[in-house]
Amino acid sequence: MEKSCTLLVHFDKGTPALANEIKEALEGNDDMAKIEAMKKAVMLLLNGETLPQLFITMVRYVLPSEDHTVQKLLLLYLEIIEKTDSKGKVLPEMILICQNLRNNLQHPNEYIRGVTLRFLCRINEAEIIEPLIPSILTNLEHRHPFVRRNAILSVMAIYKLPQGEHLLVDAPEMIEKVLSTEADQSAKRNAFLMLFTCAQDHAVNYLLTHVDRVSEWGELLQMVVLDLIRKVCRVKRGEKGKYIKIIISLLNVPSAAVVFECASTLVSLSSAPTAIRAAANTYCQLLLTQSDNNVKLIVLDRLDELKSSHREIMVDMIMDILRALSSPNHDIRRKTLDIVLDLITPRNINEVVLTLKKEVVKTQSGELEKDGEYRQMLIQSIHSCAVKFPEVAGTVVHMLMDFLGDSNVASAMDVIVFVREIIETNPKLRVSIVTRLLDTFYQIRAARVCSCALWIISEYCLSLSEVESGIMTIKQSLGDLPFYEAPEEGDSENKSQKVNSITVSSKRPAILADGTYATQSAASETVFAPVNSLQSTLTSGNLRSLLLTGDFFLGAVVACTLTKLVLRLTEVQMLKSEVNRVCAQVLLIVVSMVQLGQSSFLPHPIDSDSCDRIVVCLRLLCNRNEEIKKIWLKSCRESFVQMLVEKQMRETEEIKAKALVSHAQPDDLIDFYHLKSRKGMSQLEIEDEVQDDLKRATGEFIKEGDAANKLNRILQLTGFSDPVYAEAYVTVHHYDIVLDVTVINRTKETLQNLCLELATMGDLKLVERPQNYTLAPQTSKQIKANIKVSSTETGVIFGNLVYETSNVLERNVVVLNDIHIDIMDYISPAVCSDTAYRNMWAEFEWENKVAVNTVIQDEKEFLDHIIKSTNMKCLTPPSALEGYCGFLAANLYAKSVFGEDALVNLCVEKQADGKLSGYIRIRSKTQGIALSLGDKITLKQKGGP
Repeated sequence: MEKSCTLLVHFDKGTPALANEIKEALEGNDDMAKIEAMKKAVMLLLNGETLPQLFITMVRYVLPSEDHTVQKLLLLYLEIIEKTDSKGKVLPEMILICQNLRNNLQHPNEYIRGVTLRFLCRINEAEIIEPLIPSILTNLEHRHPFVRRNAILSVMAIYKLPQGEHLLVDAPEMIEKVLSTEADQSAKRNAFLMLFTCAQDHAVNYLLTHVDRVSEWGELLQMVVLDLIRKVCRVKRGEKGKYIKIIISLLNVPSAAVVFECASTLVSLSSAPTAIRAAANTYCQLLLTQSDNNVKLIVLDRLDELKSSHREIMVDMIMDILRALSSPNHDIRRKTLDIVLDLITPRNINEVVLTLKKEVVKTQSGELEKDGEYRQMLIQSIHSCAVKFPEVAGTVVHMLMDFLGDSNVASAMDVIVFVREIIETNPKLRVSIVTRLLDTFYQIRAARVCSCALWIISEYCLSLSEVESGIMTIKQSLGDLPFYEAPEEGDSENKSQKVNSITVSSKRPAILADGTYATQSAASETVFAPVNSLQSTLTSGNLRSLLLTGDFFLGAVVACTLTKLVLRLTEVQMLKSEVNRVCAQVLLIVVSMVQLGQSSFLPHPIDSDSCDRIVVCLRLLCNRNEEIKKIWLKSCRESFVQMLVEKQMRETEEIKAKALVSHAQPDDLIDFYHLKSRKGMSQLEIEDEVQDDLKRATGEFIKEGDAANKLNRILQLTGFSDPVYAEAYVTVHHYDIVLDVTVINRTKETLQNLCLELATMGDLKLVERPQNYTLAPQTSKQIKANIKVSSTETGVIFGNLVYETSNVLERNVVVLNDIHIDIMDYISPAVCSDTAYRNMWAEFEWENKVAVNTVIQDEKEFLDHIIKSTNMKCLTPPSALEGYCGFLAANLYAKSVFGEDALVNLCVEKQADGKLSGYIRIRSKTQGIALSLGDKITLKQKGGP
């Protein structure tokens, strides 16, 4: 059994010092040797050794020492050793200790007095304490505050003992008197804490007597006052009005810790708009004044909680919250933007968008490393604002289009996606957006952004001038034709002509057909061109340079765009000859792209998909069929509109799902405050009554399913035939696991030294040492154990119940069932964009591949079963899952409480025999979550009854 002690030091017992060596060192006159010997003795005692022969040596040679370190170690030694016999009576030799302790309490040195008083706080034997009480009380009036504050703590510890009220009958009155005369802040805090813990009425009386001076008290005392207020208001909710006034008066104190606790207490006690507004203002002030990023993140979490329960009040604070964007930390900025986007209303949208625009302009300076990432966040936020409130789109879309050529491809992609959505949802902006897009098209350098921009040009250039401008812009971006010059065989000039390469990856030498050397790349970004055409390649438009890197997907998009523009030209241009002229130019461009793809000047030829698509464009240009023309010009845009509608529907459904659906019971009591007497009630109390009535009427006080959920989480730890029955209720809250273990003595004997010994496997850590209990026959005991979690790996808790009976000297052991901590307690469904999902999928290095093995025969039913089993969110839209084709692919996403991302890709196919086959692939940044989630899916995927 480990000894109970406040000292916790690791000690390797591999080579324990002999008791004789320690004894010799203690009997000497060298203080340093005594200190080392004392340390070894204390560590050996903590690790289970008894060393009974050292006690007399301690009394003879260590007690008289004047060295402070020796005296401190002696007190630790006295704390550890057994002071009672097997029957619970104090050992006779403890009388020698009592005399020494009395001498220490009267010692002229204040340090000796203080540490001795602190030591007495940890002594539970009344027989040792009783003769020392007069000396302890004398120290309450000592001149040094260190002695006084420890004397108060020792009085509190003695009063809390089972016999404490008999040992110190008038302790509360005595401490209250000390409190009224004490000047030291720490001593005052200890005195008030004693009254708060042992005599709450005295503490409340003192607080209400000095209510006007609370704001002048020290920080430590104010924190205890807030603890007292919380405790009192839980019991006497009707009296919280007078205490809330005290809290509001403390909101203006200089201590940030007190102010934060005041705001938290105010939110927990009151729902009145005045109180919530005061708390929100306090949080916003802390957000601006505190430099620690962790503090800011905690404050933002509190504001997020307020947003969910008091949105109307938080809407007015939106500009104050936005000031947190001045922090350079991206986590703070992201959390701030998430809160703000949920608080946008028609009343504040213009101010919010103006602030975001200013922040976007600031990112152009390039002073910080992650300006591109921050700009991307801002663009996504502006996008969300414009979708919710289309009237503001016109004020931001042109400014954002300046970033189409941004070096950060993700940021530029967000801009073009935003433009694509706005041009459809805001028809009034179509002309100005198209004009601006054609002007800025030359700045675009990313192939994905070019593809999206070309689609916009093909769909929204409707007038004759717009169509002609669109074709002209694309032609200028492609440059002069042909895209390459083939060298003639036998030309002497070409033999001396050097062939250069533009490459961005690993290189190796290669010999060309004319015998000259060139650098060949392993990637598809190598461009071979003669010297006289190289300069034109480097200085030509963006589309040409991208095509010459071998990007023929973009080439297919260019061909489709030009084809659509020619088809639209036939509708707006009356002159058939002009249409035929433009069509011939487009045909030449498209054929040149196919010729480039099939040439030997690029390391990789054109892919078959892109080639087929370009050939379809050629056929349509040569034979303009009216039915196909209708599909190209109308159906594509209709599909895009349908996609936007579905996206809006999904967002609406998510908002509805987040809303708390709660109902009051028919027989719930509702108080109508209009009919109540308001005499003596402050405005704050009246507001609080109104809010409580509203919550009661809407059922917000009711948490449905809590009782059933609690029953599901009870685990049986022992068998029904065991002499001691135990069961545990497991609560998982973020980083903490609380085991609430109920232990029942089913025997007719008293169980002594009953101890719940626990051990953990995985990333779990026990927080506190087990305590010993005495359990009478047929009685029960609630034992709580706290465990810290550090990762999402599945952990196991195992242990024993150890106890003694009066008849048997041996200790009895009951082995407990293992408690498995489920990964489902740590992860929750989350949402992310398709782009972010793909980026994470490519970045994460841990993958767990699970083969599908299930009795379920329907693909969608199996998907729903996996979603329910893994507590994840399906990112694949319902429209993509509609219909039955015998194959299904879906992406699932979840986030852990530790901020880890969990990605799951499910691909299943229905076989001829009706069974499902396929794989479920899990990816994550850490190994633990990938393995744990894989194990969970393997266990649950079978389904069926």
